[in-house]
Amino acid sequence: MKVDVALIDRLSNLAKLRFEQDEKEDLAGKLESIIGFVDKLQEVPVQGIEPLIHMGDAVNVWRDDAVHMEITKEEALKNAPLADSDYFKVPKVLKKK
Repeated sequence: MKVDVALIDRLSNLAKLRFEQDEKEDLAGKLESIIGFVDKLQEVPVQGIEPLIHMGDAVNVWRDDAVHMEITKEEALKNAPLADSDYFKVPKVLKKK
């Protein structure tokens, strides 16, 4: 693929970006090298290689989902700015119409 200033103009228009002429020429060179790298990847033989699903061999280790009382209600409510017996009090967020 040939990358020139016209292509950079089209891409910058689509991306709603503005570049100076010297920046366009610099971007054209960088974009051409990126496309060259991707073309180089096309040469890698991948026939017979399964797609990678997971990066490692680790398997999820699930723990039992058990309820533990780590903190009492009184301890939790002790640090609350506003509390009402068993509940935290918070400012009203939604207004009735």
